[in-house]
Amino acid sequence: MGSTTLKTLLMATSILASAGFAHAADTTLTIESWRTDDLAIWQEKLIPAFEAKNPGIKIKFAPTPPTEYDAALGARFDAGSAGDIITCRPFDKSLEQFKRGNLSSLKSLPGIENFSPVAKAAWSTDDGSDTFCVPMASVIHGFIYNKDAFDKLGIAVPTTEAEFFAALDKIKKDGTYIPLAMGTKDLWEAATMGYQNIGPNYWKGEEGRTALIKGTQKLTDADWVAPYKTLAKWKDYLGDGFEAQTYPDSQNLFTLGRAAIYPAGSWEISLFNTQAQFKMGAFLPPVQKAGDTCYISDHADLGAAMNAKSKNPEAAKKFLSWVASPEFADIYANALPGFFSLSSTPVKMKDPLAQEFVSWREKCKPTIRSTYQILSRGKPNLENETWVESANVINGTDTPEVAAKKLQDGLDSWYKPAK
Repeated sequence: MGSTTLKTLLMATSILASAGFAHAADTTLTIESWRTDDLAIWQEKLIPAFEAKNPGIKIKFAPTPPTEYDAALGARFDAGSAGDIITCRPFDKSLEQFKRGNLSSLKSLPGIENFSPVAKAAWSTDDGSDTFCVPMASVIHGFIYNKDAFDKLGIAVPTTEAEFFAALDKIKKDGTYIPLAMGTKDLWEAATMGYQNIGPNYWKGEEGRTALIKGTQKLTDADWVAPYKTLAKWKDYLGDGFEAQTYPDSQNLFTLGRAAIYPAGSWEISLFNTQAQFKMGAFLPPVQKAGDTCYISDHADLGAAMNAKSKNPEAAKKFLSWVASPEFADIYANALPGFFSLSSTPVKMKDPLAQEFVSWREKCKPTIRSTYQILSRGKPNLENETWVESANVINGTDTPEVAAKKLQDGLDSWYKPAK
């Protein structure tokens, strides 16, 4: 054997050995998600930050389009091919996967203590004894307004309902702007930006929500009918043809400067920042009278779990502990303004509109959407029925009392509170 051949052989062996070594050292974790819109944030900010501190662990973010995610993930679980880290939807869909044994318990994960019981509610068992996802982000409800329009018309930011309707009257009388940018065609908009936005101030947030689950309050009680009475009054301020107006229509009306106030979820911030050519501000859901305690819908939106059958459980736990850390919270919340960290450590937001929304946590009591936990498991589905009735009330086809009775009758037909 010539020396050249020997050299080639030795070289080949050493290349193979080092390739084998590299392969053995690096663990790759795959993240399943429905959030295709934050792919760049993972690739450019989050993954490099984690990998820099955790040599030997590589992260691959592999999202599925949102409409296909639940079915595709279920199929991958069944086939044993799901990723190591599972992005969790809030409440029942994730709880179902946990009950099926697809997600690991994270109640003793280092870092999970950074979250309050309300923050963990979307990813805990009904009795709160176990948690299976690290809370990543929530969205907050309120109103985004056109500051230029308010300045031009001499309107101060309303804090009470009387001030809110006085502002709407002034905007309507002037005629330059549609007072409120919201339509009822897509149904969910009326419930999410309407009922669930202003409702917590009436049913006192968690107090009312948990009482509904216990059966000590009903949707026909005054505190649950009252927000519908207020919503019915919105009809006069929504502009012509609001019944045929879709969610994208509402967004466009506002960002093109044709409407003064947008009943909002904080997830709009990034888009509105790129599209609106005017100054924007945000204000809280108005309280009924000055001095009332304010409540905000600070709704759990996404979390992260570990596939119970992950081949890399130690690396996956290390990654999830990092997701529970203040470092992750700071990067994620500032990269995606409007998706707020649920961590007990406050994150200072660089975006002024996002900072305005998140500052409300300091002065108001947080709650989650009333229909999401437990109450939408049967048929009729309370969440979907609330969409329909919220639109009906605004359209004037159902009175607040009729809408509330329909919702409670539907709930009574399948839901029996635990005694």
